[in-house]
Amino acid sequence: MFRFAAILSAAIAVSNPLSAQTCPEAADHVAEVDALVAQIQKAETEQEARAISNQMWELWTDAPGEQAQALLDRGMRRREAWDLLGALETFNTLVEFCPGYAEGYNQRAFVNFLRQNFSAALVDLDAAIALSPNHVAALSGRALTLLGLGRTEEAREALSEALVLNPWLPERHLLAPGGLLAPPGEDI
Repeated sequence: MFRFAAILSAAIAVSNPLSAQTCPEAADHVAEVDALVAQIQKAETEQEARAISNQMWELWTDAPGEQAQALLDRGMRRREAWDLLGALETFNTLVEFCPGYAEGYNQRAFVNFLRQNFSAALVDLDAAIALSPNHVAALSGRALTLLGLGRTEEAREALSEALVLNPWLPERHLLAPGGLLAPPGEDI
């Protein structure tokens, strides 16, 4: 029996080489992201805010180790090429390999959002936010996902929370009078 289990484990490791490896610990970018959040809150122009947001993305997409980075990059390329099933498969592998890496969940959520599988996207966004509470993109993605689920009040609250961190989010217009998430009674 032991020999069979060893052979089975070896076969699984060959078919999925990452299963035999351990994901390195993700870099701790909390202080850097917090500093960028403070900067973006003081930004005076959208262009300035966009440059700071790009710096946040550099930190969020800093995967733990070469294998995780390769998976993240491959999944993002597949998503950009609208190979959503390929991207989903790649992000599934990334999340399985590095369950403590928030961006794996966020990217998988984005693919599920594009596929209009809002329930699956929401689960992943909640996981990403639990791992990285100041992940502004996951927070705004959560608002859009709740909107997709028809949970307007929750979407409004989620977007308001995201805007506290980054008042320059493009989604801010959804809360403006006439926007899809404008508070009741605030018409154009």
